[in-house]
Amino acid sequence: MPWFVRENKGIVTPTELKRETPDGLWYQCPECKTVILTKAHRDHAYTCPSCNHHEQIGSAEYFDILFDGGIFEEHFANLESADPLEFEDTKKYPDRLKASMAKTGMKDAVKVAKGDLEEHPVVIACMDFKFIGGSMGSVVGEKISRGIALARESGCPFIMISKSGGARMMEAGFSLMQMAKTSAQLSLLSEAGLPYISVLTDPTTGGVTASFAMLGDFNISEPKALIGFAGPRVVRETIGKDLPDGFQSAEFVLEHGFLDTIVDRKDLKETVGDLLRMIR
Repeated sequence: MPWFVRENKGIVTPTELKRETPDGLWYQCPECKTVILTKAHRDHAYTCPSCNHHEQIGSAEYFDILFDGGIFEEHFANLESADPLEFEDTKKYPDRLKASMAKTGMKDAVKVAKGDLEEHPVVIACMDFKFIGGSMGSVVGEKISRGIALARESGCPFIMISKSGGARMMEAGFSLMQMAKTSAQLSLLSEAGLPYISVLTDPTTGGVTASFAMLGDFNISEPKALIGFAGPRVVRETIGKDLPDGFQSAEFVLEHGFLDTIVDRKDLKETVGDLLRMIR
């Protein structure tokens, strides 16, 4: 008799013996709809094994991927944004900050940490898009600047992982000043003969692209990342023309000479480690 034919009719499983699938056990790729275990997705560096879609992740995940054994020391964790302009749109800026802090558990849109990457001491700053779109305000610029200074004082490379919508409009000119401040710190790092590796992820736009994100000794991107100053819709409406296929994708930017290479996230640690060994 086939296994799927029920021999006994009317079998009822008591409620206490029923089992439900735990939440978060499975991950479905938004691109190809492949379903895999969440653990397998995490072990694959949060990329799809079928179509190689790179899920957006934050600093906690990048630190776990890049630092040896996931061991690192966070710096400048308690810096918080002020409200010098008393900005208000649909919500007061301090209220927006508090909501983002409660949602993400972060103080602002970047974390800075020091640790070892393939036995090389490094300082890594990583942006989080979930905190007000990864926008760059005064605290983001200050933490990145202090991170660069920490790398210079420690005599080790600085790695920047960018993921941002650009300057934070709630801070206006205070935000734009961070472009110059971070770039000046990178000049000091270069004068000290220490390498700067910039990793651009999806999306990297606005003032972040126009400053530290494109100033690396090595500019690396993840596949299909959106990289540009203004977004495609803004550019299209401004020039009144259709844009080339793949415009502002990492592949388009690489083809036009603004990137050194594109690296799958699961190969990122090995690639950066190879670069550090090469320039040691």
